Amino acid sequence: MRTNNTQINPFLLTGYVSAEYFCDRVEETEKLSSALLNGRNVALISPRRMGKTGLIKHVFHKVEAEKTAKCYYVDLYQTSNLAELASKLGLAVLGTLDSRQSKIVKKVSEFFKALRPVVSFDPMTGAPSFSVDVQPELAEQSLAEVFAYMEQSNERCYVAFDEFQEVANYEDRKVEALLRAHIQHLTNVHFVFSGSQRHVLESMFTSASRPFYQSCQLMHLAPISEEAYYLFAKEKLNKHGQTITKETFGQMYERLYGHTWYLQSLLNRLYQSSIQNLTDENVNLVLSSLISENEVTYQTFLRLVTNSQKAVLQAIAKERSIKEVQGSAFVKRHKLSAASTVKSAVTAMTDKEMLLLAPDGTYSVYDRFFSIWLEREG
Repeated sequence: MRTNNTQINPFLLTGYVSAEYFCDRVEETEKLSSALLNGRNVALISPRRMGKTGLIKHVFHKVEAEKTAKCYYVDLYQTSNLAELASKLGLAVLGTLDSRQSKIVKKVSEFFKALRPVVSFDPMTGAPSFSVDVQPELAEQSLAEVFAYMEQSNERCYVAFDEFQEVANYEDRKVEALLRAHIQHLTNVHFVFSGSQRHVLESMFTSASRPFYQSCQLMHLAPISEEAYYLFAKEKLNKHGQTITKETFGQMYERLYGHTWYLQSLLNRLYQSSIQNLTDENVNLVLSSLISENEVTYQTFLRLVTNSQKAVLQAIAKERSIKEVQGSAFVKRHKLSAASTVKSAVTAMTDKEMLLLAPDGTYSVYDRFFSIWLEREG
């Protein structure tokens, strides 16, 4: 827990604190809030570490402050079946109860038949806590009970399923259809389905053969604008006795493609350094130090790919971004194998999320720091 005399580094890398430490996203916040308020479910899509989770929690923070809805965030990363999904959803919903809601706590045990919440109370504070047991054979019934509980709560509810593409990988292929069957009948509960695998999520929501076809408003999250990010960074640094020019920040922004987490990581270190005048030179020194810390990890990455894949990775890193990965100019310039071999390597590494395919068809190395390391090593 932070104490009052501890100065927080404003360039957060994890979690959400408050609007004070949240950069811009004014338009996106309004768009997502408006969709939920007007009863539209949203599919929120962007690369990893672009700020999807932060945006969701920022919107939920505002909604809960205004007391217009109950908000539940459910991270589906590394879930593998419906029972795990139902358990996480149940825990998110039931875990929001507090000690003043004794009547609701009593109702919980009466309401649920398949999903078994175990209610216990802290002997010091009296606050209830829950563990949720979902038997695989009762997973569908458990899910139905949680949805029914929210629907009958007489309160508007918003649920965010983060990393929703995991559902497409479940061994039970009927889970998508099952979720859709329940969700389409809910009038009091609205959803954000967010994820980072664009091709998987777009297929889930735009393919006529999939259960969630045309069921959501699609929302793609782009990088924060350079101008807005600069104003945010300048304000926080100035309060710390540091200065940075628009030109120096612009070079940082361009080099890291405006990718939120990587910029935050670098800004976090620059803030920590307390260097008063942040120039291109000392920014590059801090960036180099940050990248060097991960050198062992990057070397491991290269040991996990074939020689042809390694060559393509290094070539794309040198280009920084490239659309015509099978073009003869690109292949010859970097002395790569045949175009067909390059295509296979690109496909494999895109599937592994080592390469990022942008909506405009350009490829780049997904990990922005890894890309700089590859460019320097090559």
